Amino acid sequence: MIRVLIADDEWMVRSMLRTIMESAGDITVTGEAADGAEAVSLARSTRPDVVLLDVRMPRGDGLDAARRLRGLPEPPEVVVLTTFDLDEYVDTTLRAGAVGFLLKDATANDMLTAVRAAARGDAMLSPRVTRRLLARFTEEDPATGPRAEAERRLEVLTGKEREVLVAVARGLSNTGIAAEFHLSEATVKTHVSRILAKLGCTSRVQIALLAHRAALLD
Repeated sequence: MIRVLIADDEWMVRSMLRTIMESAGDITVTGEAADGAEAVSLARSTRPDVVLLDVRMPRGDGLDAARRLRGLPEPPEVVVLTTFDLDEYVDTTLRAGAVGFLLKDATANDMLTAVRAAARGDAMLSPRVTRRLLARFTEEDPATGPRAEAERRLEVLTGKEREVLVAVARGLSNTGIAAEFHLSEATVKTHVSRILAKLGCTSRVQIALLAHRAALLD
């Protein structure tokens, strides 16, 4: 059973999210928080697997809460929900260690998919957000911009790690990567952990974006 904490300052949104989560037989809601500080406090006491977190909240907004949640001894995965798809929110949220970013107009199925992906250690970005991010990266000068920097950072990876990185960037889960390369899931997890450590990243989303910046999927 996936344990989920919901954090949003609007009670109607929290109620809607609870209804969606509890409609699934494999998810249970451990609590609801109305602000960032309460979200961190409840995460400490209820130890959820995933926190659904609004960006704009009083008493410690979602961005601050995401950083604090990822710093807990047993950090939950963080999926950010917001009505704002501004690039700076996405960038800051990903740097804070969130593994998912969904707009509040996402379907109930997308929300459930994001929670399940986060619980598996995978990641999910709103397709609209992903398109905007990648479009911005490709607008940069290839000689001096993010592509060149990403290529330099990826030089530390082995051949197999690069293959796994591309698979992560394609959206494959650990199970899917294991099947594609005829590896055990434990081996895939080891590869992903090493990639994260070598690249100084905290989530699969960050390494996937690096792969896109380096044009490994072109």
